[in-house]
Amino acid sequence: MAKPGNPSAGRGKKKGPTKGTGGKNRRSLEGRGPTPKAEDRAWHPAGKRKAAQERYVAAGGKPQQRQGGNRAPKAKSGDDTETVTGRNSVLEALRAKIPATAFYIAQRVEMDDRVKEMLSIATNRGIPVLEVTRQELDRMAGFDGVHQGVAIKVPPYEYGHPQDLLEEVIDAGETPLLVALDGVTDPRNLGAIMRSAAAFGSQGVIVPQRRSAGVNSAAWKTSAGAAARIPVVIAPNLTTTLKEFKKQGVFVLGLDGGGDVELPSLQLADRPVVIVVGSEGKGLSRLVTETCDQVVSIPISSATESLNAGIAASVALYQVATIRAAQE
Repeated sequence: MAKPGNPSAGRGKKKGPTKGTGGKNRRSLEGRGPTPKAEDRAWHPAGKRKAAQERYVAAGGKPQQRQGGNRAPKAKSGDDTETVTGRNSVLEALRAKIPATAFYIAQRVEMDDRVKEMLSIATNRGIPVLEVTRQELDRMAGFDGVHQGVAIKVPPYEYGHPQDLLEEVIDAGETPLLVALDGVTDPRNLGAIMRSAAAFGSQGVIVPQRRSAGVNSAAWKTSAGAAARIPVVIAPNLTTTLKEFKKQGVFVLGLDGGGDVELPSLQLADRPVVIVVGSEGKGLSRLVTETCDQVVSIPISSATESLNAGIAASVALYQVATIRAAQE
């Protein structure tokens, strides 16, 4: 008989499922063991990543270290690889002997001349060739990436110094035609400017160290391979760099809708010049504007408020290249 004051002493064990068992009794819950880790489940995204990594390592690639379970550690600046996608971009990078660490090709990809050349270059250079699903390439390219069935992994972009770039151009006996970015933070604009620079004879692009787009996978893609041919250099301080260039005889031309000189009337095209492109929203910064020898505007229809930074740079570079060609 239960003692008074101990209300639970006389209670029997409750039959049937207990709270927290999900309607299962003890016997049905025994023997199942712990839930497998996400990376050990073949259908799970983490499992697919693990399988892709194992194929990569089997092909000769270096394993990537992971910390904190299945979450990749935050990459340090300048220490992570970039994925270059698209047939033109990949082919140009391979032709330029960019030290790619892996070449990815989609299963049952359409074999045109470009793909055949990529495979030939990768094989001859000993770059691991990995056949993957299109879903894996979709993930590598990102939500807005178009890979066209191919991709490569490349090391971080190696930036030069503005002064070294200028000296190389002068030593080569060329008239400097450089492009500088002031507040352009979209890497696709940077890629478009690199492509225009390659097309119209510019020798390089200057980006400031802070608040600027860098050469990442989006820039590589938009440049259509020009990132393998046009050097991009980093200016610790853009205003200071432009002032140093001026001391060495380089004229600084800023692009702005309210410029005091219209592009068709430009008189400095045949001189050593650096064209400074501002952001589409804010335009050129005050200090950069004060440093410019001339602020140049591009005549456009009144129905259009402004030009995209990449388009503005392309128009200006074309104008300078046309004037120089006419004077040769």
